[in-house]
Amino acid sequence: MLSGLIIRAQSGFYSVETERGAVICHLRGHLKRGPRREDVAAVGDWVDITLVGSESGVIEAVKPRVRMLSRLAPNPQGDYHQIIIANPDQAVFVFSCTRPEPRFGMLDRFLVIAEKQKIPSVIVANKIDLLDRQAPERLFGHYEPLGYPVFYTSALTGEGMEALRSRLSGKISVFAGPSGGGKSSLLNWVMPGLGLKAREVSRATRKGRHTTVVREMFPLPGGGYVADTPGLKALAMWDIQPEELDGYFPELRQRVSGCAFSDCTHTHEPGCSVISAVEAGEIHPERYNSYIKMRLGEDE
Repeated sequence: MLSGLIIRAQSGFYSVETERGAVICHLRGHLKRGPRREDVAAVGDWVDITLVGSESGVIEAVKPRVRMLSRLAPNPQGDYHQIIIANPDQAVFVFSCTRPEPRFGMLDRFLVIAEKQKIPSVIVANKIDLLDRQAPERLFGHYEPLGYPVFYTSALTGEGMEALRSRLSGKISVFAGPSGGGKSSLLNWVMPGLGLKAREVSRATRKGRHTTVVREMFPLPGGGYVADTPGLKALAMWDIQPEELDGYFPELRQRVSGCAFSDCTHTHEPGCSVISAVEAGEIHPERYNSYIKMRLGEDE
């Protein structure tokens, strides 16, 4: 029996990285029996396998997941969790400082989803070479006091890239961000050719339902893996109720106990400690605006 990490999944076959190298595996029959609410095995899962020949094997058991990034998939039997990646150590959200302008509503939604799924978040403010020295921190600096590390980078000049590469080393990182943010350029800097590989997998995954879906994460030279998300629609807020939303904003979460009403929505109520903090400049207005839009179910 060998233990290993699933690094690629396609059409019911899994590439498992073991101490003996990569082994192509399929699931043992008993793992596929009965009703299921989520994928039995996914990229990022640690598994036990039995070898069948020198380069193939059978997955005997999937070890318990610490966390996962998932989306809701249509299923006649009810809600089904399609796992984008299992056991990520961190989510890395890449947004450009300009060209295109940063979409903070989208970033805040990503952060809420990561909070919900208990995935530590890292923010990359990219293309800093296109602005003056202080501008990137004026745009993204309010996230750091909330506990979100911010890396200011330029794939063109290399500024900030060593620090980012150090942050990725030895970890399983899942990347997400809007088109034009520079994900591929950053990944190419970390390891030449990685951005192109990730983009090819992401494109294949975003195609129609009859296209074979490939999920894959890529090894980094210094240890660790990088996975790119299969399209932004995968990160929808499908399982977050309005009344629990304030719990996923760190700056709101620490103030809700001071509200006059236990069911306070933080939108209009008298004696609301959140509204008071916004008015006092203790909560960034952009963040509060994001909360209001999510609370009301509006698009970012």
